[in-house]
Amino acid sequence: MRHKITSSILLAAILASASCTQQNDDRDLTPVDYVNPGMGSISHLLMPAFPTIQLPNSMLRVYPNRADATGDRLFGLPVIVTNHRETWAFSIAPVTGSTDDIAPIPALSYDNEAVKPYRYDVYLDEADIDVSFAPSHQSAVYRFDYNGDGTRWMVFATRSGRLQYSDGVLSGYQSLTDRTKVYVSLKTEQAPADVVMIDNDGNVIADATDIEGDTVAVALQFAEDVESLGVAYGVSLISEEQAAANLNREIQGYDVAAVADEGRRAWNDRLGTIEAKGDDHDALTVFYTSLYRCFERPVCISEDGRYFSAYDGQVHDDGGRPFYTDDWLWDTYRATHPLRVLIDSDGESDMLNSLILMAEQSGKGWLPTFPEVTGDTHRMNSNHGVATILDAHVKGLTGFDLAKGYEYSRRAIEEKTLIPWSDRQAGWLDDFYKKHGYIPALRPGEKETVEGVSIWEKRQPIAVTLGTAYDEWCLSQLAGQLGKDDDAAYYAKRALNYRNVFNPATKFFHPKDKDGQFIPGIDYRYDGGLGARDYYDENNGWIYRWDVQHNIADLISLYGGAEHFASALDSMFNVPLGMSKWAFYSFLPDHTGNVGMYSMANEPSLHIPYLYNYAGKPYMTQKRVRTLLGQWFRNDLMGLPGDEDGGGMSAFVVFSMMGFYPVTPGLPIYNIGSPVFSDVKVHLSNGNTFEIVAEDYSPDNKYIQSAELNGVAWDKPWFTHDQLAAGGKLVVKMGPKPNKSWGTSSVPPSGMNSDK
Repeated sequence: MRHKITSSILLAAILASASCTQQNDDRDLTPVDYVNPGMGSISHLLMPAFPTIQLPNSMLRVYPNRADATGDRLFGLPVIVTNHRETWAFSIAPVTGSTDDIAPIPALSYDNEAVKPYRYDVYLDEADIDVSFAPSHQSAVYRFDYNGDGTRWMVFATRSGRLQYSDGVLSGYQSLTDRTKVYVSLKTEQAPADVVMIDNDGNVIADATDIEGDTVAVALQFAEDVESLGVAYGVSLISEEQAAANLNREIQGYDVAAVADEGRRAWNDRLGTIEAKGDDHDALTVFYTSLYRCFERPVCISEDGRYFSAYDGQVHDDGGRPFYTDDWLWDTYRATHPLRVLIDSDGESDMLNSLILMAEQSGKGWLPTFPEVTGDTHRMNSNHGVATILDAHVKGLTGFDLAKGYEYSRRAIEEKTLIPWSDRQAGWLDDFYKKHGYIPALRPGEKETVEGVSIWEKRQPIAVTLGTAYDEWCLSQLAGQLGKDDDAAYYAKRALNYRNVFNPATKFFHPKDKDGQFIPGIDYRYDGGLGARDYYDENNGWIYRWDVQHNIADLISLYGGAEHFASALDSMFNVPLGMSKWAFYSFLPDHTGNVGMYSMANEPSLHIPYLYNYAGKPYMTQKRVRTLLGQWFRNDLMGLPGDEDGGGMSAFVVFSMMGFYPVTPGLPIYNIGSPVFSDVKVHLSNGNTFEIVAEDYSPDNKYIQSAELNGVAWDKPWFTHDQLAAGGKLVVKMGPKPNKSWGTSSVPPSGMNSDK
């Protein structure tokens, strides 16, 4: 008995010591030390996030080339990912053995992987090689430590491209599209003893200096006494010569640690714009990992004052302003762009300027929807670039041409089709929308006759109608700012088109046919086919029930008042799937992270928990937000509920953990939620600091008891952008039970009836 007691005391002492050590260690941690790139690397169903190694918003980014995070095989080592979570170009691999053992893209068994935003280390266990890597903006350095015996090789491969070796430099390109190539220039610390080529069939070709094909490689052989090999390379979208210039400008030598130190400083500089303090190490990890993901995209592709534009296939002078691309606007307009307005306003202005240049260079004169390195992939639905322009403008950014932004936004809605995943000219469906104010749905069994509608993506009539109504509200606001009063009135009227598909009998947005009749027998949980795309998009009717970001006050009136509205919100969080999970997710795979019918996994859901503020129940917003954060965002491999989309969902986490959220991009107000930390300082781009202090902070104290803004009692569940931008302090006193009267004196303004 004494032995057990003594052991228990000893164990308690060890745990207490470990806890103190953790707290002491935390005091010394910088923001980037909290980042866990592996968080969310294993999906509930679809693809959540990758452990990306890059500098903030930089062109050169990599992640391990593998089937998924559970395997132990790398398909070569990465050189560059060109489009977010999709296309990787080139492959590099250190191997040992005879020429019979080398392949263009070998499968490498690995272990002891360590991923940081600015550095990658891994052990190739079968080959007995230690690998370290660090990126700069358009160049990077590897070090390979060969521990075993045998001939040393370094194999560099390309797909759909050409490689050559001459005068100690390996160079070449990989074609991404017919007009877009990525180029490379690589040099090694030691000169190779021999160079061979590997063709499409895996044949080794000696005495050749170049090779071209679908999957080809250059293999550099090094002397057996080479124990450590440094490899440095540059990449470019312009030319091989520019790739070499990028390398020479950014990296001198082969010192991985030195390059990693520069990257570490760059990340701390960027992540340090927000200082969060609290006792929960995992919460800080979730927060700073989410903030890191907000700087994965868009990427700057200016190279020494020039950039290649896939929108016209030409190289342009950037005029001293960085050019950015790779931004999925359907995802990022909601919170990622509004976050950047606060902490990187110059970068946001340059990104919006880039969108406008893309519209000009394309020759079409409309804003892109999914701009990538290879051009606009026009995915998803609606044209939410207009929301990013409006939001930046009303929050004081001026570094872009507002008149052009308005015109290219207007033309995207008027001249380009509203058909999802299409960049065709407007046609019959668009004419119907302009005349009747909604996109018509097909009845069950009715065949599609409109040219250009994808057999997979369908018409998405409710999603498109609601999304376009919001876009037209944005247009009306921009038109008013530019003195275009007739346009402002016209688009303000069209911004009410969501009413045309609201079913007063069910209080849902309900698909209508071309004759103006609601499609009968709709079950809002299930109907709409794969991804509910016959009617909605990726989410079911319960999620699109709240998709009127610009006029929430009117949405409440359609429900019959605040009590009915709040009751409907409660119902959504409690309605069961009604079938097995495997059956539900077989046709709604994006609709994961479920709490009832609510889906934390997809962007149209992000603003929904904050809608209780508009119904006079801020305490319910506080409850929902904190519960959702705790349930679905964790410091582990499955710590994301669904597709993250390069900041699209992570910005929700950043805002919500700070304690506020921009429900309506384009309206300069923020809804107050429930801060997760004891103190957060937001260092704004204008030089001011806005601080959120949670008194009586603890993980259990999720409810606001009272608040002060700059020393004055504050009883509103919202505040303005001007109040935030001026700097100051929001102090909220927290408690474990709700104060149901706090924040009920003034509901947040809605876009169509607010005094801005």
